[in-house]
Amino acid sequence: MLTTQLLPVVFFSLALVFLTPVTLAISSSSAVQDPDLVVQEVHRTINASVERRNLQGYSSCRTGNPIDDCWRCDPNWENNRQRLADCGIGFGKDAIGGKNGRIYVVTDSGNDDPVNPRPGTLRHAVIQDEPLWIIFKRDMVIQLKQELVMNSYKTIDGRGASVHIAGGPCITIHYATNIIIHGINIHDCKQGGNGNIRNSPEHSGWWTVSDGDGISIFASQHVWVDHCSLSNCHDGLIDAIHGSTAITLSNNYFTHHDKVMLLGHSDSYTQDKNMQVTIAFNHFGEGLVQRMPRCRHGYFHVVNNDYTHWEMYAIGGSANPTIYSQGNRFLAPNTRFNKEVTKHEDASESEWKHWNWRSEGDLMLNGAYFRQSGAGASSAPYARASSIRARPSSLVGSITVTAGALTCRKGSRC
Repeated sequence: MLTTQLLPVVFFSLALVFLTPVTLAISSSSAVQDPDLVVQEVHRTINASVERRNLQGYSSCRTGNPIDDCWRCDPNWENNRQRLADCGIGFGKDAIGGKNGRIYVVTDSGNDDPVNPRPGTLRHAVIQDEPLWIIFKRDMVIQLKQELVMNSYKTIDGRGASVHIAGGPCITIHYATNIIIHGINIHDCKQGGNGNIRNSPEHSGWWTVSDGDGISIFASQHVWVDHCSLSNCHDGLIDAIHGSTAITLSNNYFTHHDKVMLLGHSDSYTQDKNMQVTIAFNHFGEGLVQRMPRCRHGYFHVVNNDYTHWEMYAIGGSANPTIYSQGNRFLAPNTRFNKEVTKHEDASESEWKHWNWRSEGDLMLNGAYFRQSGAGASSAPYARASSIRARPSSLVGSITVTAGALTCRKGSRC
């Protein structure tokens, strides 16, 4: 994490290049968009998106997964890579990444220099000021020496290659906007920091010790993580904190980890009250313990995910988050006392019974159960946590069967 005195410098280096209302909103809690307006826009674009995709002519390939059905049936996907940016869903649907920017091909998997990155490396690509759609020339394993601090308007697109970021510090999205990360294997991430890291061509700064997350989202907006495989990191696999919002985490495959996903910095950090995150079509697989996700303050739509493993619990939270669980499949562990999907943390029952947590259309297997609380039958509290149309839980297996990084080859459907 960057030391406090350098935060304004980082923000203004981004703002000078991308001086947009979206970027400005990142810098101030008072400028965060009202969640009700976000939901209205989400629902409007859902209808427009359905109409657009009905005209795309790929009906024979449809799986029921709206993201995949938008682009995966195209055998010419390699020449239409940026079409992916039109396929987002949920609260992070407006993340355009490097759309309309040039293609940047990563050719060098080594030589990681956090301060003066070499052209052709992933680090050199992600710090540029211009929008970039970043792809990879070949299969590669990238072991970073420090956190990979991303600049705004970037897409990391691993399709067509087997790309692993592993064995060192991993990805940090810090005071940034419009980020897409797709098709990457992220695992065995370690702590970094206590060193200089460049975050733009014009600026590098001293960063303190990081948490060791797979993907850390800090004070950022319009972020979409799709079809990534994540496992075995030092802290969280994906954490979003400090006022981050407009996030979609979709089609990912999570395995072999304790604290999978933290959404919300702390119980006392009330700026996260406007956080809106969609968690959709993911597979939470073997070796997972807890936090799928753990939520604070904000609004969380957990929809059409497949939960096949947990040791403690699946979905938890504190500080009065609104959690809307729809159309998921929950397979409880065989252990007698760990079959509850939910965990209300850091509060007495007299407090958490007022938190708005709802299960709707979820499939409960092997004794799984969801402890609901709050508004009950009233739909009003869940409007801000509604981001996509849920499919029936009976379809979760087919919707999530290809979760994680895909094997895409040129000239054929992905």
